[in-house]
Amino acid sequence: MITSLRVRYFKRFADASFALRPLTVLTGLNGTGKSTTVQSLLLARQLADVPAGRVVQLNGPYGLALGEAHEVLHPDAPDSTIEIAGDCAEAPSMHRFTVPDEQALYLRVTEDSGPPPAELCGTGSAFTYLCAERLGPRDQLGVSAEHPDLLGVGVQGEYTAQVLALHETRVVDEPLLHPTTRSTHNVTTLRTQVEAWASDIIRPIKITAQWPPGITASTIRFQEPGLLSEPIRPANMGFGFSYALPVIVAGLLTGPGDPLIVENPEAHLHPGGQSKLGRFLARVAGAGAQVIVETHSDHVLNGARLAVAEERILRPEDAIVHYFGEEEAGSAPIEFTARGELTEWPRGFFDQIEQDLGRLARARRRGR
Repeated sequence: MITSLRVRYFKRFADASFALRPLTVLTGLNGTGKSTTVQSLLLARQLADVPAGRVVQLNGPYGLALGEAHEVLHPDAPDSTIEIAGDCAEAPSMHRFTVPDEQALYLRVTEDSGPPPAELCGTGSAFTYLCAERLGPRDQLGVSAEHPDLLGVGVQGEYTAQVLALHETRVVDEPLLHPTTRSTHNVTTLRTQVEAWASDIIRPIKITAQWPPGITASTIRFQEPGLLSEPIRPANMGFGFSYALPVIVAGLLTGPGDPLIVENPEAHLHPGGQSKLGRFLARVAGAGAQVIVETHSDHVLNGARLAVAEERILRPEDAIVHYFGEEEAGSAPIEFTARGELTEWPRGFFDQIEQDLGRLARARRRGR
C-alpha cells in the first residue's frame, strides 16, 4: 500500500506531501490541486508501461488532457525537472521527469528515475481509475480485446457490461458481501452482489449484462424486481445507474492492496445514495484495498464517517481527508476519530449549508 505521496514542481505544487491511507478522501475548492494529486499517481502508473529513458504521455492514457509539457511545470521550478515520490510497503520510490526543450505533449523519464511501485503496476481490476467524466446511459457499450483476467471496467466505465457478462459467476469475498445477503444461500456471485448493492444505493433493480456473440459490443438492461416486465434500457433509468454501476463493479472486484481511484462518485445520485456509496467505498477500503476518492459531496464523506462510527467496517486510523483550500498550494490533513468525528474543520470545508441557513434565518428576522 502507498503510505505517502510527494509532488514537486508539477502544476500548482512546488513541493507538497500527502499521507495516504486505505481510504483517502480529496476534497476542497475547484482548481486547488485535487485532480493534480490524482494525475501525479497516473503519471507514475504510466511507468509500468514504459522503460526508463522513454516518455510518459500528457494526453490520452487514463483520460489525461494536460496539454503541452511546459504547461505542467511549476513556474518556480529551478530547472525542468518534475519529481513524484511515494513511500510504499516494499520501498520508497522516486520518479523524475524532464520537460523537453521542444514543444512536446510528453515528459521524458530520466535515467535515474526508479521503477513504479508495485501497487501501481496491477492489471485489470488490480488497478482501477474511474474519471469524473464516466459514460452516461448507452444502449451499447464497448468491449476490450484484453484477456478476461486482465480486463477492468475502464477509465469511463466503458467495459462495465463486458466485465459483468464475463465474470457474473465470480464469487465475491466475504467482507464485501452486502449485509442483507450474507445469510442467504447462493447470492455471493458478482452479479447478485452488484444487484444487491445497486438496489441499496440507488433503488431496487435486477441487472442483466450480455456480450452477444458475433458483435463487438456489450449491453446492460434493467428490470423491476418481482415484475414480468420488458427489459429497461439504460436511457430510461437515468444517469445515476450508469455513473454508479462502474464504481460498484470495480469495488467488488478490487482485492487487498489494489488501488481504486474514483473521481466524483456522487455524480447524478440522490443524497441518500451518495451517503450509501460513501459507506460502500469505506467497506472496500476496510476489506484491504486502497481507495482514493475525489469528491465535492459531504454526503459521501458522511457515509464514510458512518462506516467508521456505526458499522465499524473501517478503523479510524485507516482513513484521512485532505482539504484543498485557497490559503496555500497543498492540503490540510484531517483525521477521523472512533466516533466518526473529524479532527479539524477548516474554513470552507463543507460549511456552506451553515452559511446559507444562517443567511436565511437573518432574512426571516428582517422580514418580520
